[in-house]
Amino acid sequence: MAIKRYRLRLVIEVLGLVLGWTYFEALLSAELSSPIAQGVDVSSKPFEMNAFDASKSISHWNFSVEAIALSRSNNSVNQPLVSTLPGSSSFAQTAYIPASEVFNSNQFQQGSAVGPKLTLDYLGDSGYGFELSYFNVNNLNASNTIGPSNPGNWYIMKAPGFWQTQDFAYQGMTWASTTSLYSAEANAKIKASDSFNFLAGLRWLQLKDSLVGSLSPADQNVPLWKTGGCPPGVSGIGDITLSQTTQACASGAVVGGYPPFWSTSTRNNLLGLQIGAQGTILEIGRLSFGGSLKAGIFNNQATQSNDVSITKIMYSASATSNQIAYSGEGVIQMKYLLASDLSIKMGYQLLWLDRIALAPGQIPHVYSGTSPTSVTARGVNTSSNILFQGGTVGLEYSF
Repeated sequence: MAIKRYRLRLVIEVLGLVLGWTYFEALLSAELSSPIAQGVDVSSKPFEMNAFDASKSISHWNFSVEAIALSRSNNSVNQPLVSTLPGSSSFAQTAYIPASEVFNSNQFQQGSAVGPKLTLDYLGDSGYGFELSYFNVNNLNASNTIGPSNPGNWYIMKAPGFWQTQDFAYQGMTWASTTSLYSAEANAKIKASDSFNFLAGLRWLQLKDSLVGSLSPADQNVPLWKTGGCPPGVSGIGDITLSQTTQACASGAVVGGYPPFWSTSTRNNLLGLQIGAQGTILEIGRLSFGGSLKAGIFNNQATQSNDVSITKIMYSASATSNQIAYSGEGVIQMKYLLASDLSIKMGYQLLWLDRIALAPGQIPHVYSGTSPTSVTARGVNTSSNILFQGGTVGLEYSF
């Protein structure tokens, strides 16, 4: 928690430094360009307030179309997903004997996803303007399968009141993760100097995250041994070992598989306010370098939804909460002027979200009960954070 607050404070302090320097630069520029500072006699000229040199600022529009490719961090949730015991252990022992963790949710390696980014901005000769921007990236995916192994091992997943193993020795355990991000914002802009603008406005962000656990390959037969029908010669279901699941009597009728034994999805709808600054840092002929910094505070309407398989019957549970969330964003961009009204843009973007709900973080808050069999979601865990980063490339048309 302290680290998260430090990150947010660092983003705000850097933003404040940029805003403060921009304001100082604007005042210094105005002072040095005044007639008095240049040694001009203005005693006979009337004093004019808020005079604006139109030759230095022309009303114009910019519309840019870009492709954005983002990847995500995956280390804020530490949730064990697969643990293992030797196959010689009994099925009952998989429920209570400490097992060795072999796969954690923070080990997912999601690749990058590419989506569109559209921006329309206007700056008038009065020094005021606005900016509209939208982007999305869908389906940052990752999956990992543990097993099967030789000699065989039990693969175990546990949640409050729940534990799952493979049904047969030929199976492993697969976990898959999917993340999608959407962003739309509308900002008012005010010119602070020839190089920098302040901005403030509204922003909406939606973050979806899902986690699915299944057995791989899928069941080919009904696991009769889990209903007490096999094998003979043992005292009960709990005494069966993994190798005994290969006996003919352990399998029932042919099936085409079963649904995933665990599925959790989260949806974060963030709506709030942000402030920031943007501008050009360096110009060399047709080439320019610039960027922006933004920080925001939001109401996060977070929802978790779950589908859990108990004795091959699906049970559902969900919960919703409203919490405060935060964001910090930084963009570095290079622009090259191809023609008087057309530029090519390349950049690097970071977006950090804090106090959000991620799917792996919900597992400790999903409880399975008996008498009657049920699944309950006890609140939404919004203590996680996530960092998106990646590149942008596109064209900007000015008119």
